[in-house]
Amino acid sequence: MDSAAVERFEAGRGRLASLAYRLLGSAADAEDVVQDTFLRWQAADRERIEVPEAWLTKVVTHLCLDRLRSAQARHERAAGAWLPEPLLEGDPMLGPADTVEQRESVSLAVLTLMERLSPLERAVYVLREAFSYTHAEIARILDVTESASQQHAHRARVRVAAECRRGSEEVDLASARRVVEEFLAAATSGRTERLVALLTDDVTAVSDGAGRAKRLLRLTTRERVASYVRAGFKATPVKRRLAGGSPVFHIAVLNGSPAVLAVVDDRVVGTVVFDVRDGRVASLCGIAAADRLARLDEAWRQHGSDAPVVAAW
Repeated sequence: MDSAAVERFEAGRGRLASLAYRLLGSAADAEDVVQDTFLRWQAADRERIEVPEAWLTKVVTHLCLDRLRSAQARHERAAGAWLPEPLLEGDPMLGPADTVEQRESVSLAVLTLMERLSPLERAVYVLREAFSYTHAEIARILDVTESASQQHAHRARVRVAAECRRGSEEVDLASARRVVEEFLAAATSGRTERLVALLTDDVTAVSDGAGRAKRLLRLTTRERVASYVRAGFKATPVKRRLAGGSPVFHIAVLNGSPAVLAVVDDRVVGTVVFDVRDGRVASLCGIAAADRLARLDEAWRQHGSDAPVVAAW
């Protein structure tokens, strides 16, 4: 392959990776899809490709659809063992992020909700909301009619809007951080009553059980969530041994939301991502599976960090 063809692909690699990440919810899978796309680009008769960007977008989208439809993916996601892969603020896969819709489309809440969409609905939603393709362009990418694209988009927007309680309002990260800091202080000190007060009436929590549960743990009601959080943040010798040491806790921003990172020797061993609404916590998502934290861990090492919020646990 000539250098010009390689340069043309590399110029669009970031956009392709961002598209694949939104469609799959996994940075590792997104990287695999982009690499597969490069191999197809390498083997293609490029002189016959009139619009390379459109061609590459179509290849990435269809490779992602193949993965979403695969038996293995359907089994894993249907079995309730799947959570999106969280990314640290500034990760290029989170782009584009110029509009509220683009930023919302990469939030953990929306990535999780999109699991309830059909693969085609998910693809149309991402192409339309995050990348601003017209329905005529989406129809050509997905090999559907323009009216079908419009119908898929409508169904997807209705389902996401009905279940994504944050809505279209921007997150005030400074205020949200203060809520998370207070929540963390209450959790690590055992003040369960304060934890309950910091939760919304309709709070929900989901966790992969410190990366060891076969099925995701889902909790509702303020009392149950507070009790689970308090138990999770209670320091014990067993937890320190499983974590590989005594973690310190940092506040970070993952996928546009405030999060607590548990860090042992500069290694991220777990995270809890928060959805803060009106000064209280509306949802929590706990992730500790190593394969879901690999890219976050690498970015954290490169990024450096401020002083931990909790330095002794």
